[in-house]
Amino acid sequence: MILPRRDALGRRLARSLLPPAVVLDVSFVNGLEAIRSLAAAGAPVIAVDHRQSALGFRSRLAHHVLSPDPMDEEAYVSFLAALAEREFSEPAVVLPTHDAPLAAVARNAARLAAYQLPGSGWDVLEPLQKKRHQYAVAEAAGIGVPLTFAADSEDEARVAAAALSYPAVVKPGDPIPFKRRFGRPVLLCQTPDELMEAWRSAADCEPLLQEVIPGDDATLWTVGSYTDASGAALGLFCGRKLVQMPRGFGTCRVGEARWRDDIVEQALALLAALGYQGIAQTEFRLDPRDERFKLMEVNPRLWQWHGLARACGVDLPRIAYLDVLGRPQRPVRSGPQHDGRRWVVAAAHLRASRQEGTSLRRALREIGPGAVEGTFDVRDPLPAIVQASGLVTAPIARRLHRRGGKGEP
Repeated sequence: MILPRRDALGRRLARSLLPPAVVLDVSFVNGLEAIRSLAAAGAPVIAVDHRQSALGFRSRLAHHVLSPDPMDEEAYVSFLAALAEREFSEPAVVLPTHDAPLAAVARNAARLAAYQLPGSGWDVLEPLQKKRHQYAVAEAAGIGVPLTFAADSEDEARVAAAALSYPAVVKPGDPIPFKRRFGRPVLLCQTPDELMEAWRSAADCEPLLQEVIPGDDATLWTVGSYTDASGAALGLFCGRKLVQMPRGFGTCRVGEARWRDDIVEQALALLAALGYQGIAQTEFRLDPRDERFKLMEVNPRLWQWHGLARACGVDLPRIAYLDVLGRPQRPVRSGPQHDGRRWVVAAAHLRASRQEGTSLRRALREIGPGAVEGTFDVRDPLPAIVQASGLVTAPIARRLHRRGGKGEP
């Protein structure tokens, strides 16, 4: 177990009149932007990750703590409990950015009483993390869903494979082991045989067999929200992805603010039906066949491009932190006045575009003028420098590796 130096963290906590804010999983930009939001709110920030290379560890605005992998839940929870016992004089507000640390903290709330998780507890989060539950509640609430089959047996999977058009996907009902095993959110299949093979490989992850709604990445819409214990929405953001990494199925690398009352209303209705309170990303895809929005998933945590919400005046980490502290807040939302504002992780976008064979001109056009760059902050420059340096060093490293390989027997 690796605990931070007591003197350094102790001084940081002692200097603040506010309780600590702990960001769990700062590997990429969603954790980095949470650090910056909370630091701007005046909180002493502790960034926790199990990778020394985590992007958030490059930020000067947080104390960095190297932890066990949250997939080893017992070691991870024991570590967090020891950290709190050693360092905290009052409970901390904790913001996970990925599913595994969220589940670990919520499931072990009794052991981690020194960590206050904004929003619902494990009684709500446990079923909510299951895609089957999300789709069942959505359908009952009159919200559209893609054609989806929950297949628990080979016979059920074959019926689904015959009923679906192609391409189709296998996606997890239980996302944590699926993402760890396959390293991607879905398995894309071009034929019934491929679908059956994918179903067998994911059979222990409560697999769903689902149609692919036609359309490019820009048909994926997000409602980002924070609802308090009374169900009031203290923060609302609406936007859409423009480009994913990789294209088609992946995480956002270029996003755009775009307000639509209809999906905001659907997202809030779904969260209420789920009984959920806290930070959420509710994602829909606009189906061109019937012009209806279909639910993709609800993520009860910060998502990758929540920095665009902050740029539009909806700072969800700050809102959550202050709500836990009981500070009164005026509800805020993005709106049509922000339509067209874009967000990008420029280095990742340009690197992925080059690997895909996309021209530099097209990649720059996708970013557009005046975009919010997710890693850049003049007060906290090192994360952007590290990201930008990868554009140069990664191709050189690959070239040297290929050259070295040719000389091997």
